[in-house]
Amino acid sequence: MNIHERIETIISHMQHVFLGQEHVVTSILCAFFARGHVLLEGVPGVGKTLIALALAKLLNLSFKRIQFTNDLLPSDVTGFHTFRSPVDSMDLIKGPLFASIVLADEINRTSPKTQSALLEAMEESQVTIDGMTYVLPEPFMVIATQNPIEVTGTFPLPESQLDRFLIKTIVGYPPVEKEAEILRKDIDHSDALGLEPVTDRHEILQLLARVNTIIVHPDILGYIGAIVRTSRAHREIELGISPRGGLALKRASQAYAFIHGRAFVTPGDVQSVCPWVLAHRIIVKQGNAERVIEEILNEVELPL
Repeated sequence: MNIHERIETIISHMQHVFLGQEHVVTSILCAFFARGHVLLEGVPGVGKTLIALALAKLLNLSFKRIQFTNDLLPSDVTGFHTFRSPVDSMDLIKGPLFASIVLADEINRTSPKTQSALLEAMEESQVTIDGMTYVLPEPFMVIATQNPIEVTGTFPLPESQLDRFLIKTIVGYPPVEKEAEILRKDIDHSDALGLEPVTDRHEILQLLARVNTIIVHPDILGYIGAIVRTSRAHREIELGISPRGGLALKRASQAYAFIHGRAFVTPGDVQSVCPWVLAHRIIVKQGNAERVIEEILNEVELPL
């Protein structure tokens, strides 16, 4: 089985349990193969937890879930040291971050102090506990969820935290015919738990290495740079895209091209991932961030 067939198999199996929103599956895989993290926003019950569990099962990777609450401590996330008598040796009690795929459920329900415990892990794939640094498993991915409608008892993610997510995507309700299929098949978490692995960690690491070989032509780099610069001068944007946002757009474009079996990035790849990668990185004066990103794409000239 070649690389593209393997990825198609992963997508197909994920869609067996998560029906009707192909863009969500693609965006999560795009973040994974770009070695990034993803923020899923949607109301309760639309399958955010299910899709994270399905990904871990199909890729045969370790999985942990953190249910964020307002009394969760940073050590509940990262882990802590303990002393055991009589030798008084210091042992590490690993937190749920020590897994390849970590589901940070309802991340906006916990305090900024605990949210910040994720920052080092997401940026550097390591955690520091009592001054000692521990490397997290490879690959490592955080899939965070948040509820867009509840504001009481929530703590909106600060810009520095949002910027750590390569992709943010909206998980909505499934189409009518897919919802009927969900009801008919009675799909729930047990279906995700029953999925059989289609690959293993060794092959996953090989695939991740291949993503870096996807060619980005200088004209495409110029196109990405033009999008980033246009965002900084746009009349409706208060804070535009940073250089880190531009790098994120490049990495996501490479991953998107890789998923679709191309050895190079096209302007269409860049346009496809732009709303996922950039909308949560800008601060608009008013209106909808996704609409402003679409305006920027219409303004910037495509490379020939």
